[in-house]
Amino acid sequence: MAQVIDAKGKVVREQETPDVFAGSTDGKANAVFRAVFRELANPRAGTASTKKRDEVRGGGRKPWRQKGTGRARQGSIRSPQWAHGGVVFGPQPRSYVSSLNKKERRAAMLAALSDKFQSGGVTLLDTTKLDLSKTKALATLLFGSPKAAKTGTPTLIVFATDELATVGASLRRTGRNLVYVAVTHTGELDVKDVVGCGRLVLTTAASDALVGKYTKESK
Repeated sequence: MAQVIDAKGKVVREQETPDVFAGSTDGKANAVFRAVFRELANPRAGTASTKKRDEVRGGGRKPWRQKGTGRARQGSIRSPQWAHGGVVFGPQPRSYVSSLNKKERRAAMLAALSDKFQSGGVTLLDTTKLDLSKTKALATLLFGSPKAAKTGTPTLIVFATDELATVGASLRRTGRNLVYVAVTHTGELDVKDVVGCGRLVLTTAASDALVGKYTKESK
């Protein structure tokens, strides 16, 4: 059951959880973990690099003779035990890209959304008369007041891709200065975003788009 709020933040009605998000999420934790791991790992640049002893400049001369000085024998000032020497087993450029097949990605997103719906973490926003011009208005809509927004529950607002130029632009503009609010659209929605937020706010168009997408894929 999800609450539907109007442009002023008042609950106007309650809506049943869509059938596609009403299924059991048992046994899906591993798929969700793998999806989140992939989404966090793939953007990593993998450019960390250290120099080995043969790559560090200098150190071509033996620092002192082998015997007779009373000191330990040394062959180069660029050996790993010396400051500014080479690094042993240091990081080298690599790729962090992790693959995940389409069916598992779908199962992970479906499980994440289903868990949100079934735990009461989803709120639907009726954008019929939505007119946001200031951040204060969005803070009041979501948290009751601008002061409450400073310590509120981390909230993710999702609008439909079709609303990019209208409602989406307004939500992004007014939400960018709220610390606990993130705004995205259905085309960019990731599993980590759904799992990481405490409250998921879907516009009615976004809810319809997600239901339509996953109902169609299930067939």
